Amino acid sequence: MFDKSSLKEVGKLLAAPKKIALVAHKNPDGDTVGAVLAMYHYLKPKGHMVSAIVPNEYPTFYSWMPGIEKMLIFDKDAKEIKKTLADADLIFCLDFNATHRTGNMGKFITEAKGTKIVIDHHPQPSNEFDHYFSETDTSSTGELVYEFIAGLNDTRSITKDIAVCLYTCIMTDTGSFSFSCNKKRTYEITGELIEKGVQPDLIHKLVYDTFTENRLRLLGYALSERLLVWDELHTAIISLNRDDLNRFNYQVGDTEGLVNYPLSMEKINLSVLITEKDNALRLSFRSKGDFSVNRLAREHFDGGGHKNAAGGNSQMTMEETVKQLKSVLERYKQELDYKLTYE
Repeated sequence: MFDKSSLKEVGKLLAAPKKIALVAHKNPDGDTVGAVLAMYHYLKPKGHMVSAIVPNEYPTFYSWMPGIEKMLIFDKDAKEIKKTLADADLIFCLDFNATHRTGNMGKFITEAKGTKIVIDHHPQPSNEFDHYFSETDTSSTGELVYEFIAGLNDTRSITKDIAVCLYTCIMTDTGSFSFSCNKKRTYEITGELIEKGVQPDLIHKLVYDTFTENRLRLLGYALSERLLVWDELHTAIISLNRDDLNRFNYQVGDTEGLVNYPLSMEKINLSVLITEKDNALRLSFRSKGDFSVNRLAREHFDGGGHKNAAGGNSQMTMEETVKQLKSVLERYKQELDYKLTYE
């Protein structure tokens, strides 16, 4: 899975105490947060000086995760983080493969002199890094962190806290094992994490059963008032502008998972969530079957991601963006005409 020479080289670098920065991507999800925290709990006891960094606030439903209170947030702790990155011997980039994925923090990673190491499962990594532990055909970055530790022959060092963080990665990035989880190895690793003390039902409740009332009402409003269905394109769109979000006192993470709901309709093979944030529009894409939203996002919306889950951006108005999206999707009409069958 990993390049053995890179694994050996990074293993040598970790043999003596180092200053290490562990970095998550912007708008952090369970995979990037879990991967950063797992590496934090793995490296800290080995004598390294370790900093866990996120570009902006993480969703509150991850606030229970062990060690999350140690995280530095660039939007709040920019001065400290700039110095941490500048002084770091090693910078681990977890769940992203291009520095722009960290927003305003990206240039400080690029300028840093330390060795930059990627552990990630997204396609087409940039050439900004020194070592790559990258595998696109993997459920999550958390699974790759496990394989990284295993590659160092050190799974004995995986504590319950590390296991909890890695399980959270896998659970959230597979939609509770509903996609991107067709490999035997994913379940072997999951089983090993459970043996370390993970309680799957408890973690599921902590992540998915802690909605605020406003988040649940936003979900209902989005589906009843902001859902647009294009039957001929097998596509559904949910669009939420700034006023919609403010109406329900939007907090970071309140729209997470919302894009998946339209895919529960039989004839819908593409779902798009458009949200207005930071004076721009963010598009989240999800698809069934072989339709690649990674290609759609890369070619038309300045984004990217996985085959069936990707994100993009638009500087146009909501109305213009929806119009452009429909025009683009007309070119893929035949590909979107897909029927899910048992084989």
